[in-house]
Parts: sequence; C-alpha cells; structure tokens
Amino acid sequence: MTEPLAKASPWPFIGMAGMACTFFLYAASGLVVPWWAAVGLLVVWVALLVVACAWWTPHPRRLPGVAVLALLLWVAAILLVGLAT
Repeated sequence: MTEPLAKASPWPFIGMAGMACTFFLYAASGLVVPWWAAVGLLVVWVALLVVACAWWTPHPRRLPGVAVLALLLWVAAILLVGLAT
C-alpha cells in the first residue's frame, strides 16, 4: 500500500510569483537609472533568485520574504541612485 502524498506548501509558489513580479521592476530600471546601476540591480535579482531556488524545499516559508526583500532593495537602490544623480 502506498502512502498518501503530502500536501504541497503554497509559500514557495507565492514567493516565486513575487520574484517574477520584481523581475519586471528590475528589468525596467534601465529606463530610470544609469546602465551600470541597472546591471547591478539585475545581478542582485539573480542572486536573490538563486537563494529562493536553494530554499524551495528546506525553507519554503522564507520565499515570500525573499520577494519582499527584493522589492525593498529595488526601492532603496532607485532612491539612492536618484539622490546621487
């Protein structure tokens, strides 16, 4: 007899949906910041995506936090670059 399948946690899917949403913010940043800042932002986003992928199974409840962190880092970077220029 086989064991019933465990329910899949919704948290990693919510977190990855948030990461997908923040990608569009990061990708469109080239319209409002210099090219070097846009490249730096995309590098940060890729690093956060790697963390989210690594935490998918061991820490599924942390993935929405990674997406929120991505959003907060984007806002901070846009404000800082805006103030510096």
